[in-house]
Amino acid sequence: MTAVSPTTRPKLTLSNPELERKVMECLSPLVLTEDQQQKVREVFLDEMRLGLAANPERTSSLLMENTFIPELPDGTENGEYLALDLGGTHFRVIYVRMKNGRFSEEVVDYFHVPSEKRLGPGQDLFEFLADCIAEFVQKRNLGGRNFQLGFTFSFPMTQKSLDVGILVSWTKSFNCPGVVGEDAVKMLNDAIHKRKDLDITVKAILNDTTGTLVMGAYMDKRCALAMILGTGCNGCYIEKVERIEKWLGKHLESEMIVDIEWGAFGDNGVLDFIKTDWDRAVDDQSLLVHSYTFEKYFAGKYLGDLYREILLTLTKKGLMCGGKIGNLHTHGAITTTSVSRIESDTFKGLLEETKMVLNDVKLNHDDDDLHIAQYVAGIISYRGITLVSLITGILLERMQRNHCTVAIDGSLFKHHPRFRPLMEKLISEFAPGRSFDLRLAHDGSGKGAALAAAIAERLEQKRSLTNSN
Repeated sequence: MTAVSPTTRPKLTLSNPELERKVMECLSPLVLTEDQQQKVREVFLDEMRLGLAANPERTSSLLMENTFIPELPDGTENGEYLALDLGGTHFRVIYVRMKNGRFSEEVVDYFHVPSEKRLGPGQDLFEFLADCIAEFVQKRNLGGRNFQLGFTFSFPMTQKSLDVGILVSWTKSFNCPGVVGEDAVKMLNDAIHKRKDLDITVKAILNDTTGTLVMGAYMDKRCALAMILGTGCNGCYIEKVERIEKWLGKHLESEMIVDIEWGAFGDNGVLDFIKTDWDRAVDDQSLLVHSYTFEKYFAGKYLGDLYREILLTLTKKGLMCGGKIGNLHTHGAITTTSVSRIESDTFKGLLEETKMVLNDVKLNHDDDDLHIAQYVAGIISYRGITLVSLITGILLERMQRNHCTVAIDGSLFKHHPRFRPLMEKLISEFAPGRSFDLRLAHDGSGKGAALAAAIAERLEQKRSLTNSN
């Protein structure tokens, strides 16, 4: 086998030309045609328009949420800030010290959220978070001083201002009654102030995607677009305020970070024209059926199962592994990490990792089977990267910047060997002439939240100066 470039379109060559033809024909729905790509562009632009409209003719699958962050780190940040990062069963409390816009000190502690707090009354959860903040402050000898806190709350929410975030729905393993429809900032502030021993005010609430853009701008002032490509996926970008029609009234700000919430792109059926039977099978087996449509095409939580569903079809049709299905009927039997390992084999011209993955699911295989396994990993990865790159190209064209740094966090971008190189190639093709670069921006949900608290403080100072004049 010869090594293949990650930017090359996957190709299948088998010893049996008839088998090759049948496999290619079976898998053809996974290859996006030029017409389909153009339609994805048109649909995404229309969903953006509807999501920003004051009176849309129908509901968009894109929330296009205003984050109320009108500016980014400018190098004047000084002082001490706290951040709370809640998005799963573990959360972090973070202390940072900033000097002339740079982090000069950082301290992090991790805490576990027990199931009774994740499922019990909402007030109990927020009081537990306040207890953990108090424990952190005491342990790190930070008592007796005032802190502004940035709160990364990675759940669907509607923001009314930088420090008001109304929970739309719980996701992941959380389901506390009494929080949906309530302001998470107020609930956390109430729990903190109830303790009497903490002088802390929550100044900013954001999700991990917005935090990644803030962190990206700290690293490079030309950053105007950020995305999470990990277990899930989302994106946010800097939009002109005049285009946010649904934000009624007069505004002094000229720009604002808009959180697209693109994981749900297509939840209203607008992307059904690219949906395959395998995508439907993945959706049917997921926790939240008929939601997070876009995410399910390629995100880390789903790519392994999509791969397994396709191999299951090929074996059942007798096109692979002698028609024996091994453990392929077991949900979760193949992970996205396995898909990344197979892709690594392809790019090195090897078969070793591919053999191990097939062995793990009890499949007997010859060389043709291994080549089919690599081809499937290639085309589902290629399709996912094409979809992300199409959207990225649209946003670069929309923002019309001289240069845009794209900040990206997430395990898929970090560890899947095809993602970065192919994204760079395809985005260049989809947004010709646009200058951009992709940067890994780690810890937007931690340091990004602390930076958001610093930005909130600066905005407050500006407002009080304006009012006093």
